[in-house]
Amino acid sequence: MEPTLNYRPRRTMLYVPTHVERYLEKARGLAADSIVFDLQESVPPQHKQTARDVLLKAFAESSAFESSERIVRINPLHTKWGEQDLDAIKNMDIDAILLPRIESAESLLKYIEQVDAARSDKLNIMINIESPLGVLHAEEICAVSDRVSCVVMGVTDLSNELKITQTNDRAGLLTSLSLVVLASRAHKKCVIDGPHFDLKNVQACEFSCRQARDLGFDGKAVVHPIQLDYTNDAFTPKLDDINRAKAIITAIKQANEEGRNVAVIEDRLIEPSLREWAERVLTLYDTVKELGQNELIGTSR
Repeated sequence: MEPTLNYRPRRTMLYVPTHVERYLEKARGLAADSIVFDLQESVPPQHKQTARDVLLKAFAESSAFESSERIVRINPLHTKWGEQDLDAIKNMDIDAILLPRIESAESLLKYIEQVDAARSDKLNIMINIESPLGVLHAEEICAVSDRVSCVVMGVTDLSNELKITQTNDRAGLLTSLSLVVLASRAHKKCVIDGPHFDLKNVQACEFSCRQARDLGFDGKAVVHPIQLDYTNDAFTPKLDDINRAKAIITAIKQANEEGRNVAVIEDRLIEPSLREWAERVLTLYDTVKELGQNELIGTSR
């Protein structure tokens, strides 16, 4: 089995409104795996041009945002705002562009063409799925292109259109969340859960993080820096995971050397497919160590 060496941790994806300069400055020192510089939903209509100007200034002064992945979410490309956003960032040194409210494979293909026409590179594409139609079409959307590296849930619009009341257990969203995880994994995409908006209810946010992890998400969107510590922690491997991962890799390697394709650890059969999980855990662990976040790694979940 090929090692998962290209796995990029996205435990936390912090949305930063770009029309407020101090928010961008603060983001430079935050422990977010990814930063979404938002030109869309968090920016009022009257501040759209200000947001572009502030973002361009921030990147011109310094492109450093620690080790965070740099993503720009633009307005929908079928709008004038979206076209202006794309023109503004056509030469910006970023890692990915996030396209909002994708609902069909056809529209996504068209938007990718627009991005490629504006930029000379083949920029990573990320997408928001935030509507019932987007959820129902998630599989065909994820199948469109290898350029799509990550799917990010938008839970507020989705909840509104499903006409559900959001509860701490998110019962009304579980089917939609699971369908998008399934579609994303079927096509080898990273998948990120939507944010938790009740900033004062730490217990509810922590539950939401761990629920997302257990549903199969790689990480969670974050709307305030106060959420970073416990969101990072929820998606960081614990020592039990790390020790098990190391044991799996060692056991499978030894089994292969002895002419066997499966291994046994403590009377439990270990199939080759578990090596991918183990390598992913260790890659994430090594990245956390490099970031100096060893203190986040506890004993167990």
